[in-house]
Amino acid sequence: MNGHTRARVAFTVAMVALGSSSAVAQQHQLRGLSDDDIIKSLRLAAPRAIVDHATVIGMADDGTVRVIRPGSNNFTCMADDPNSPGLEPMCADENGLKWVRAWAAHRDPAVNAVGFIYMLGGGTDASNTDPYASKPEANTNWIMTGPHVMIVGAKELMAGYPRLPRPDTSQSYVMWAGTPYEHVMIPMRMDSYQRLSQPQ
Repeated sequence: MNGHTRARVAFTVAMVALGSSSAVAQQHQLRGLSDDDIIKSLRLAAPRAIVDHATVIGMADDGTVRVIRPGSNNFTCMADDPNSPGLEPMCADENGLKWVRAWAAHRDPAVNAVGFIYMLGGGTDASNTDPYASKPEANTNWIMTGPHVMIVGAKELMAGYPRLPRPDTSQSYVMWAGTPYEHVMIPMRMDSYQRLSQPQ
């Protein structure tokens, strides 16, 4: 499994486990990171104003999900997997979290529940057409992504954005177009990310 997909799976497993059986989380474990390391790594994921007040989750050695730090805003963040090839921490707001859970469970996400997911550390690669592809294969339209944010659960906002199988990832585009999980990918320049990540 490649980096972007692995990061999504790690995040998804944790999100599903928080809402259901912790046994699901045994599929993926974040090992070798202290709680402080996990929290520090999340400063690559989203603006500090978001991360510093978000709920932070991680995996215990037995594969169960634990809350490392409760938050005071509506975001939940999970650290990068130290075994993945790139930096891929994520932070999702409440609707973004519900969307991720729906995707993980192969359920249709809620209609008109706009969610926001930060991946300002970037992702390495993913299929732009198959929500469940795990590796590059024929017709999976594998693409490279950099620092970005995702707007999910708002199909009416996607009109006019490119919906190509292999888009130009330097501009905003629709990922997984035509599926219940289509969403807008909005690239972020690294210097913009660095400004957003400075202490507030």
